[in-house]
Amino acid sequence: MAVVGFGLLSHVPTIMLPEETRRELNEGKEISLVPGLRRLRNEVFDELEPETFVILDTHWASTVEHLLAAQARRSGRYTSDELPRGMHGVPYDYPGDPELAHAAEAAAHRLGQPAHASEDPYLPIHYPTINLLHYLWRGERVVSVSCCQTGTTPDFLAMGRAIGEAAEATGRRTVLLASGGMSHRFWPLPELPLHEASDPVHVRTPEARAADEERLAWLKAGDHRRVIETMDDYVRFAPEGRFGHYLMAVAAAGGADCTAPGRLFSEYENAVGTGQVHVWFDRPERGWTAQQRALSAC
Repeated sequence: MAVVGFGLLSHVPTIMLPEETRRELNEGKEISLVPGLRRLRNEVFDELEPETFVILDTHWASTVEHLLAAQARRSGRYTSDELPRGMHGVPYDYPGDPELAHAAEAAAHRLGQPAHASEDPYLPIHYPTINLLHYLWRGERVVSVSCCQTGTTPDFLAMGRAIGEAAEATGRRTVLLASGGMSHRFWPLPELPLHEASDPVHVRTPEARAADEERLAWLKAGDHRRVIETMDDYVRFAPEGRFGHYLMAVAAAGGADCTAPGRLFSEYENAVGTGQVHVWFDRPERGWTAQQRALSAC
């Protein structure tokens, strides 16, 4: 057993604000993203008992290669340079998975993808990793992976396949967390205070909201092939990280052949113009590639 499931998960800074502040920004109501993460941990991960989280981090924007954090352990305190008001001095201390990271690097090279697994202790860390671990981590190994900003859809799919092969080769019970949003354009600064509530009416344009909701319907139906094949159209709405976080995650689970239906663990919400949601995909009994089925039977 290797990849046991994957999720498209929001990491928005709002989830790290105190509940009182979240309610003030959201017309007195709690955003659905926070209880959604708690439910995911309690209802899914506690049953799956994953050994390793692979976090596909949309704020880690590499340029000339895919990067993987390969340290044996990472610890410290995190303060965001983007929004220190909500993310400051956040402690983190978790084990890495160097074996899986280096196996993914080697698999990527076999697939023609430039990749590097870095053990540098000074490698920066980003809040798409920190924020999800704040709610989801209970002792698992963690490997963060960059979203290469020059990557194309085939590049992300190949890197995701490499991660899936590495999970199979190491035998890890692996969960992939695609940490990022959907459409990702913000309101201009003077207009931001008018659009902080989570109601999707505040998503930057009606067209972006429609594109997100169309893909959510496909994801819930397990039609990953259609999401992948329409990426050229979707990039018009600036999905976060060119949607590389999702593409790598689904590729590790079979790519276009994956038929895992999505389960919503939040509502589809706005975050200052961007589309945000938590969708979880269980490992399907059908829909793996022939190679993955053969490896799983070993």
